[in-house]
Amino acid sequence: MFRDLAPVLDHYGYLALAGFVFLEDFGVPVPGETTLVAAAVYAGAGRLNIALVVIVGIAAAVLGDNVGYAIGRFGGRALALRWGRYLFLTEERLDKAQAFFGRNGGKVVAIARFIEGLRQANGIIAGISEMPWLKFLFFNLLGASLWVGVWSSVGYLAGNHLNAIYHQVVRYEAYFVGLLVIVVVALVVRKRMARRREVAQAKP
Repeated sequence: MFRDLAPVLDHYGYLALAGFVFLEDFGVPVPGETTLVAAAVYAGAGRLNIALVVIVGIAAAVLGDNVGYAIGRFGGRALALRWGRYLFLTEERLDKAQAFFGRNGGKVVAIARFIEGLRQANGIIAGISEMPWLKFLFFNLLGASLWVGVWSSVGYLAGNHLNAIYHQVVRYEAYFVGLLVIVVVALVVRKRMARRREVAQAKP
C-alpha cells in the first residue's frame, strides 16, 4: 500500500501530497490519507520536512473541503448526486450522511475527518445544508488540524513498524469516533436541558 506511493512521492514530493489530499477531500477516490502517512514516513527518514508536510496537508484538506462545500452550496443535491455516482456517492449514502450531519451540525465537520466516506462528503453535505461558510471553515480547519496531526505523527514516529501501527489505528479509529460522538451528544442534551430549565424558571 505505502510502497506503491513511493515513486510518486520520490518524483513529486509535496505536490503529490497536496494533490491527493485535495482531491480526496471533495470525493475523488484517491489515497489522500495514505499519502499523508507516507509523506510523514519520508519526513521521519529525512527526505521531507515534517513541518511542511503538516502545513501542506492542512492547507490541501481545507481547500478540498471548501471545493466540496461550493459544489453542495451552489450545485445542490441534484448536482451532487449526478456526479457523485462516479465517486461512489450514492443517494442512500448521501441521505444517511445528511441525516447524521443535521443532527450534530458543525461538530460533524471536525469529526468527519476520521470517518471514511464522510470525510470525502462532509463539505458537499455542509453546502447542501446551507451551513454558514465561516462556521464551516472554523470546524473544517479544526478537523483538518487534528486529522493531519494524528496521521503525520503516526507516519513520522512509526518507522519500520508503520504497517502494524496503521492497521491498529484504523481498527480502533471507529471506537474513538464513537466516543467523540457520545460526548458531543451528551453535551448537546445537557445544553438543551439547561435551556429548558431556564425557560421554566422564567415563566411566572
